[in-house]
Amino acid sequence: MSVKKIMVLGSGELGKEFIISAKRLGNYVIAVDSYEHAPGMQVADTYEIISMLDGKALDSIVQKHSPDIIVPEIEAIRTERFYDYEKQGIQVVPSAKAANFTMNRKSIRDLAALELGVKTAGFRYAISMEQVEEAAHILGFPCVIKPLMSSSGKGQSIIRKKEDIPACWQYATTGGRGDYIEVIIEEFIPFDYEITLLTVTQKNGPTLFCPPIGHRQERGDYQESWQPCAMNVEALKKAQEIAQKVTSALQGAGLWGVEFFIKGNEVYFSELSPRPHDTGMVTLAGTQNFSEFELHCRAVLGLPIPSITLERAAASSVILYRGNETVSPQYFGLEKALEDNNTDIRIFGKPITRTFRRMGVALAWGSPESDIQQLRDKANSMAHIITISA
Repeated sequence: MSVKKIMVLGSGELGKEFIISAKRLGNYVIAVDSYEHAPGMQVADTYEIISMLDGKALDSIVQKHSPDIIVPEIEAIRTERFYDYEKQGIQVVPSAKAANFTMNRKSIRDLAALELGVKTAGFRYAISMEQVEEAAHILGFPCVIKPLMSSSGKGQSIIRKKEDIPACWQYATTGGRGDYIEVIIEEFIPFDYEITLLTVTQKNGPTLFCPPIGHRQERGDYQESWQPCAMNVEALKKAQEIAQKVTSALQGAGLWGVEFFIKGNEVYFSELSPRPHDTGMVTLAGTQNFSEFELHCRAVLGLPIPSITLERAAASSVILYRGNETVSPQYFGLEKALEDNNTDIRIFGKPITRTFRRMGVALAWGSPESDIQQLRDKANSMAHIITISA
């Protein structure tokens, strides 16, 4: 295989781990983000700093570097440009269609629910506060409101009563990415638990599934995850069938983070990311024979993935910064946090902090038969030991 020139659009913690995997396989990587010293830039061959919502700026760096492969790692991108890049012979991951559909909740929800007949929570769209109120009364209280384009829970909140609507509408319309004003309002599903099913589509091989990952969110953002997540065979089979149906319709090779709500044996499709998923950082603990980043890289490059096997049980817990914005953060408590066997800390290397920003992750693991709750408790304890200051 010849060396590929890969342009990664988004150089946070997920982009950084993908870049490491790509470099280990001998490739040349251009890291792109909107700020200097982003984590992925620290391990790439070179980097560019642009707003990826500026189509002309995006075109300019693509023309400058002539990449073989473009790997989107965030949502805030002028993804409509991807169709033109594909026409130029550039491989867009997983595909221009997939990137465009999944970056917008309306497109992916319409595809799943209306075209493919996949089971989802009830939903409505709204472009005004009056339409939000109408949708909430149809779907019932509580219900969930989200921007059509956002990540890490930004702009997402729960409408518990009519009086919440103005504040929730304001948060949704200011917390999204891009220039979308339209929002989605979803029925609140009283689920038993939620999972991420990492799904790998290959250029020359069958669709593969990782063991399910359980996770917990706050403010719509991942706080901890664990693998494997115990679930019955029937529900897992339904989730795999839905994941294969949706990823097949979107086309392309790569790893996808497919999210589901599970209620008994009922499986509700929630969202989908066409790239490594934040909850999948638990795979950095060696839960599988390949991490989600290694799987994504192999699939993107067309390298074989003979199988995905469970090697360990593990849990991850996010290290959050809770203070005011600072630069050049310092980390304390690593000696105490790493006293136990089978533990690790990954500091992402973000140059600036802000309230509730993810700055690292704590990992704890054991044999495949280990008690998941004990691993979760250990990872959470480690994460809380770490303190961050300027």
